[in-house]
Amino acid sequence: MNRPAILTRPVAVSGQQNQALFRIYVAYRSLLSVVLLIMLVSPNTRQLVGVLHPTLYVSVALLHLATSIPLVGFLSRRLNQRLMLVVFALDIVSITLMSHASGGVVSGLPVLLIITVSASAVLITNRTLATLIAALSALALLGDTVYLILQGEQSLPALFPAGLLGALIFIVSIMVQAVAQRLGRAEELARNRASDLYDLQRLNEQIVQHMDTGILLVDGNSVVRVMNKAASTLLVPERPVIMEQGRDLAEYCPELSRQFQHWKETGLHKAKPFHVTEDSVPIIAHFRELQPSSQRDSLVFVEDYSPVTQYAQSLKLTSLGRLTASIAHEIRNPLGAISHAAQLLQESTELTPGDKRMAEIIQSHSGRVNQIVESVMQISRREPPKPEYIDLQQWLTDFVKHYLQGLHAPADITVDCQYSDLLVEFDPENLQRVLTNLLDNALRHSSIATGHQTARIEVDMDFIGHQTLVNIIDNGPGIPVADQSKLFEPFFTTVAEGSGMGLYLCKELCEINNAGLSYRPTDKGESCFRISLSQRAS
Repeated sequence: MNRPAILTRPVAVSGQQNQALFRIYVAYRSLLSVVLLIMLVSPNTRQLVGVLHPTLYVSVALLHLATSIPLVGFLSRRLNQRLMLVVFALDIVSITLMSHASGGVVSGLPVLLIITVSASAVLITNRTLATLIAALSALALLGDTVYLILQGEQSLPALFPAGLLGALIFIVSIMVQAVAQRLGRAEELARNRASDLYDLQRLNEQIVQHMDTGILLVDGNSVVRVMNKAASTLLVPERPVIMEQGRDLAEYCPELSRQFQHWKETGLHKAKPFHVTEDSVPIIAHFRELQPSSQRDSLVFVEDYSPVTQYAQSLKLTSLGRLTASIAHEIRNPLGAISHAAQLLQESTELTPGDKRMAEIIQSHSGRVNQIVESVMQISRREPPKPEYIDLQQWLTDFVKHYLQGLHAPADITVDCQYSDLLVEFDPENLQRVLTNLLDNALRHSSIATGHQTARIEVDMDFIGHQTLVNIIDNGPGIPVADQSKLFEPFFTTVAEGSGMGLYLCKELCEINNAGLSYRPTDKGESCFRISLSQRAS
């Protein structure tokens, strides 16, 4: 950020301070008028004021007091230099006349001109005008003294104290102007610094609020004082961030609170991913003290652990690809020879029925092993996804139409998508492979349970998680609870002729496209595989 410029021109105090100082000055001149009138009527001070012209003294003092009344009305308005210049000139005339009525410089009243000159040096930004006020004060003082000498009221030595006081007035004016100028510069510098600090604070707030990492400020009682938008999205996406300040950390996630308390007690923390809810993304937390010497407030950083797991998955697939390269050379060639030999045995006329059955088993299982090898190699050959924005309703309609045309038996597949122009981000080829596999499974299990190949695709919206949910539902018997946790493991299958790689491959394809695949039975007990797709960012 740029450094604030230091002003080189004369600078007065700010408008608000200017007005406040002028209020004080108006109060001073009003009080001064009252005091000067009291001095005239008081027996103890009567001989000090108005000794030469009592009538003039009283008239000027009353006029001086009367002019303070309309000045009060100007205090609520914006002050201008011209008004203040008139006020100071009027005060110089009033003090000079009252001094004249009291005997001139010997009365001590001309000393009041120093206060007037000092106030003008502070309130008038133009140094020339402020100096002019000082000059008028000195000239008025000297002129009145000369006039009294000519009238015989004063002697010639009275010029010395008058000249000395006039010089003092000039010196005070110049010094106060210099001090006011420096104070004005300091105030302007402070104002610029405060503006820069405010802008910096706003910038920091914007940066913190728009960070992908969630940040929480937690006090010593585990109460969340401040949290940014990312933290609110990860911990409580259904409520605005402003509602989530001032709550206990355990209300957001008991596991996060447990890790935080363990770190506070031991000073040690081993980052371990956790879930806020069963369906939420994995989160990992880190803790830092707000200040090294403070044991009260702490910072909690929470991050989405999904990118890390996706990267680990990518590394796993890369290793799997290298493994399958050796599998292709070490297994497929011998496997092909075994399969071919079993086929030749089956064609032999000298085999007994039992031996032919053995050859069939060899042929069948050779094909199954070859299918497993092909599935694994299909994963290893997979290229990085090429995501596109897909109009889901139109895409599903076209996909089901082409899918049904490729089947060798009649099937009934319905698509229920009530959201037109719904865009999701996914690699179209990968999505086609995932839905093909899931629909194959759905039609097969529906046929086993009901004798008819039926399935339906339902599209729903998760507005809190900003996701589109594609549910593939069949009328099969469902998957036992004991087997549900192993559904997406490689080589796990509930069908004798299956390779156990289909669902695993589908889940891998979903994860590299920043989507999720899960199994959840419907309320009617039907099998439902759910694909959670990211909506297009608006």
